[in-house]
This record gives sequence, C-alpha cells and structure tokens, in this order.
Amino acid sequence: MFKHAKPFGSFSADDIPKAKDFYERTLGLEVTETNGLLSLQLDPDTAVLVYPKPDHVPAVFTILNFPVANIDEAVDELTGRGVRFEIYDEDDLKTDERGVFRDGGPNIAWFKDPAGNILSVIEQD
Repeated sequence: MFKHAKPFGSFSADDIPKAKDFYERTLGLEVTETNGLLSLQLDPDTAVLVYPKPDHVPAVFTILNFPVANIDEAVDELTGRGVRFEIYDEDDLKTDERGVFRDGGPNIAWFKDPAGNILSVIEQD
C-alpha cells in the first residue's frame, strides 16, 4: 500500500506568518504557502508541512535536525541572524555557554522556532 508513497513529516505552529518569516528569512529555507499551510523544502526530495493550530502546544522534543559541517560556524551564523540557543545544565545534558552539547555523541545545539518547537544544528562529517 505504501511502497510507492512519498511520506512527509508535519508539525504545528500557532502563527503561520511568523513561522514563514522565521523559516524563510532566518533559516534561509525555501518556503511555499498554500491554503494557509507552509511547505518547508529541506532538499529537492524532502519537504515538511507546517499547519496552523490555534491551541498549539510546542513539541518537547527536537522536531527538525539540520546537519552542519561545523557547529561553531553554524551557531555563529544563526546567532547573527537573531537565533537564541538553548542552554541546558542538567546532570545528563550540559551545554556550553554558547548552547553546544559536546560531551558524548555528535556536537549539537538546540534552538526554538517562533512557536516554541525545538530544532537543532548537529555536526556531521
């Protein structure tokens, strides 16, 4: 039944115009809007749908991970665009003062979209 289907992910936002501005201008993604829904083009074959939800509750987990070659360059560039990275100081999750987790696994830094959904940049070769 799904052998030739092209599945896609989706998540909600409480303010579609703010979401469109963030994903398009701040993150530099190709964003299209149709019937009040956003399509984020992540690569030529992958898009994610963002739909409006007035009673939206932000996800408490990472909904999108953006692979980067150099975490420090990515954090610097996004910080320059107004992105604020999350600082965690928990026993099993400590980030540095820039918001980068560097202790076990790939280097990763989390930030939120205007709806409060959690995104990340993650260092990969």
